[in-house]
Amino acid sequence: MTIKITVAAIAQLKAIQFLHPADPVVRISVRDLDESRLSFSITLEATSQSDDHIQQVDGLMIAMDRRSAPRMEGVTVDYTEATGFRFLHDDHGRSLPLLTIPTLN
Repeated sequence: MTIKITVAAIAQLKAIQFLHPADPVVRISVRDLDESRLSFSITLEATSQSDDHIQQVDGLMIAMDRRSAPRMEGVTVDYTEATGFRFLHDDHGRSLPLLTIPTLN
């Protein structure tokens, strides 16, 4: 499983991470809200967990728990000034039903 992150999202994550040097790990999590909606979150943490799926992306350490990692298949993390972080399905080029990014927006 390889996470996809656009250049714009990488740049924004690096800018946020620069302001929080004690938290070098970018954690992406996916949770069910109900049968048809998902909640995504991006947080910064000091360390990864032993059972995390870890990936280095352009100097960023991306961590996902074992439940979230397979659910990111076919999803791209994007960022724009107008909308903030978005999680897009590659097949449809559209945002997923619900986004929740409390820490970084």
